[in-house]
Amino acid sequence: MFHFLTEAADRAAYVDQLDRHLAPHGQAIIAAFAPDGPERCSNLPVVRYSAETLAETLGDRFRLIETRAEQHLTPGGARQSFLYHRFRRR
Repeated sequence: MFHFLTEAADRAAYVDQLDRHLAPHGQAIIAAFAPDGPERCSNLPVVRYSAETLAETLGDRFRLIETRAEQHLTPGGARQSFLYHRFRRR
């Protein structure tokens, strides 16, 4: 759940690992809270992403293939907006 990586250095390390371990033209699916999702989850801060902001975060090494939205219903009955993004490593 990429949205829990709130520090830029942690996100950069994740992207570096993804680049190192995903084969060329390999694909990754990254779930994150959508821009209208919660600002906190399980009492922790999160970063929310649109398709564009997540693609920018991953950088030129990855190309966005598709995005799908989901409204997750929590056990407490709250709705949380998620986006699932599929990227291909260049």
